Amino acid sequence: MISVRDIHKSYGKVRAVRGVGFALEPGRVTGLLGPNGAGKSTTIRIVTGYITADSGSVEVAGHTGDPVAARRALGYLPESAPAYPEMTPRSYLSYRARLYGLDRAARRRRVGFVLERCRIDDVAARRIGQLSKGYRQRVGLAAALVHDPPALILDEPTSGLDPAQIRETRSLVRELGEDRTVLVSSHILPEVERLCDRVIVIAGGKIRADAAVADLAVTGRCVAEADTHEPGWLRDFAASPAIERLDDRWSRFTFESDADPREAVARAAAGAGVTLRELRRDAPGLESFFVRAIEAEDES
Repeated sequence: MISVRDIHKSYGKVRAVRGVGFALEPGRVTGLLGPNGAGKSTTIRIVTGYITADSGSVEVAGHTGDPVAARRALGYLPESAPAYPEMTPRSYLSYRARLYGLDRAARRRRVGFVLERCRIDDVAARRIGQLSKGYRQRVGLAAALVHDPPALILDEPTSGLDPAQIRETRSLVRELGEDRTVLVSSHILPEVERLCDRVIVIAGGKIRADAAVADLAVTGRCVAEADTHEPGWLRDFAASPAIERLDDRWSRFTFESDADPREAVARAAAGAGVTLRELRRDAPGLESFFVRAIEAEDES
């Protein structure tokens, strides 16, 4: 649905994007992460057709070299969603739908749908300039959805929302990602971890890491505190776990695991007559993945 191939972009002597490439398919929500100045915003602007790359290509819904057709297939929510403050959400969304070529019946249907789906139908007749930042953000999301695009690019979609609105927006984005291509850019790592199926880390204008979120927690450290100093009860899980004697009775056993072994460890402890007072698994998570990618960029 979205294919980015070896794009480059420079501003004078500054090489903002250096050979970025990735492919996004329907049915997945992908997070684009990176520190300030990483090239993330430039990449998004190239994909959305706001600026052109110096070299490389972008294909959106089968359209290459046709930015107008590509934009019709995209819904874009910038970080600061632009809107005419003197217009109402209903009139603004109708205006946006008309720009996309929807006829009167289709405009009425789509505007009513996005007003309700983005929870802004209760302020549909108020001026946008009088709305809170959270409501304005939701108007921007509705504007990105009004023409029912097959691909969405959302830049900080939960910015300015309260906790309840964040949950609603997260649920909406996940639902939209079931049959659309969705790219989310955000600085909030826990939000990306809960929202996205895949993460791409960009730094120094290059892609430094690309992984499925589910794979980030595959390998982790298991920690068990047991009333024994002997590791024999753990022989099926670790040949030589690290052992720290906490006192005359308790020891802490630490070992690496490619899966979550806690249930099996608990059964092994019960079978060996060992008492556990703590059993946990420390998976690396997105933050560790992100930091490792950035540190690798710093060293290169």
